[in-house]
Amino acid sequence: MVDEMNTIDPVYLTAEIRAIEQTALASANPPDLMEKAGRAAAEIAKQQFDMSAARNVLVLAGPGNNGGDAFVVARYLKNWGHAVSVVFSEDPAGLPNDAQKARQAWLDSQGEIQSDIPSHPQWDLIIDGLFGIGLRPERPLVGQYLDWICQVNAMSCPVLALDMPSGLSSDEGNVCGQAVAATVTVTFIGLKPGLLTQYGPQYCGECIVCNLDLDVTTRVTPHIWAINRKLIQMLLPPPRPANSHKGHFGGVGILGGNNGMIGAALLAGRSALYLGAGRVYLGLLAQAAPAADMLHPELMLRSAGELFELNTLSCLVAGPGMDINEATYTWMQHALNSNLPLVLDADALNHIAFHSELARQLKLRNTPAVLTPHPAEAARLLDMEVSAVQNNRIDAATKIAEHLNCFVLLKGAGSICALPGGRCFINTSGNPGLSSPGTGDVLAGMIGAFIAQGMKPDDAMLLAVYLHGAAADHLLDRNHGAVGMTASEIIVTARLLLNSWIYKQLTDV
Repeated sequence: MVDEMNTIDPVYLTAEIRAIEQTALASANPPDLMEKAGRAAAEIAKQQFDMSAARNVLVLAGPGNNGGDAFVVARYLKNWGHAVSVVFSEDPAGLPNDAQKARQAWLDSQGEIQSDIPSHPQWDLIIDGLFGIGLRPERPLVGQYLDWICQVNAMSCPVLALDMPSGLSSDEGNVCGQAVAATVTVTFIGLKPGLLTQYGPQYCGECIVCNLDLDVTTRVTPHIWAINRKLIQMLLPPPRPANSHKGHFGGVGILGGNNGMIGAALLAGRSALYLGAGRVYLGLLAQAAPAADMLHPELMLRSAGELFELNTLSCLVAGPGMDINEATYTWMQHALNSNLPLVLDADALNHIAFHSELARQLKLRNTPAVLTPHPAEAARLLDMEVSAVQNNRIDAATKIAEHLNCFVLLKGAGSICALPGGRCFINTSGNPGLSSPGTGDVLAGMIGAFIAQGMKPDDAMLLAVYLHGAAADHLLDRNHGAVGMTASEIIVTARLLLNSWIYKQLTDV
């Protein structure tokens, strides 16, 4: 695992954010966090949106400290010459002390407060300060706040959300009845998981972190981090030496490709080939398997039995196009009995879920394994409903990693990478174009290729999931949308990006 954990971007749960705030406020010279947050958000509004002339700004203030932040933002924007309308409908006596002071400072600046969103021909900017990190999905929004969020989402103007888009749960990224669709979210102190996974990427827009001048990592030790360009720069392999040959870059075996599903194994194999594995063998399970891949004859096609006779493998990827039957159960036993690092995907995971003896065998292995479930496969591994997995993706991935003593990549929007011991990473690349057939097979092949080339399995998992998503992002721009993106395109684009990152500088994709 990467050693320089203090140099990459941490992600904090709600309880950890509260602890950071409390330690800051308990110091000898406690900072005015609300004033800092409001000023920072007002500055970001000025930077991100066209505020060179006077603008009509709607500020929605909620019943807690997030509402206090909103009052501070409103005061700064008003002082800078903008027409600011503040909406607040609660009894001010119920506000926390700092929020009460922020409200009074707004009134002292000759600001006014309205109890409902006024009728207006056009707002130039909306500040969402209704709810921050305190909402829980088990208590969905109702009544006036739900109505206000629906009104905001129906307006054709930019929205700046404070800390979290209101209605989005901070720890899980679940929607609490309805959530504000923000253009930009300025989040305070540190990133929150709910911004990065589940529905977070759909609602938060561009996310900007303001640490409020706090040395955050010294106050609470993080256990979740974001997979982004900063981390990827640390994981990239060096350029290949001039005096190299295929034997230096390992051998990947792909176990799968049963009747009618050979394409899945081919995609995984081609992915491993394009991402740099020295040799790639396909152990096909189909009764009438082809003798060669005519599109990529570099792939060496074998039977499953022949695959396990090879002594040139550095990693085994099991599952793409495998199917579940008595024969594949036997091959899974062979895979688990091997001393090879494993990447388990698709039906290999279903075998583990359905057969406790295979799960026990996996947990007791001395050689590492990477599991790549989608939510339904994760639900089978945990014997729970898919909705329960999606309601807390970090918890689900962590439980699988601990239960099976494996590295786990829970796929989906904001894929979760969990390590035994409790550390987690949330991916920040990717888009809906990845919801096409075969992209999971491609990802499994990429991880296998990186492991075969000598990367630690956890590092291989992190690099592969980000590169996989970055390739989709590159195609999204090139194709002007996500419709029709194919797994085969991901493979070629991933190779292009990886080479550009290694031999040049990591650039925007």
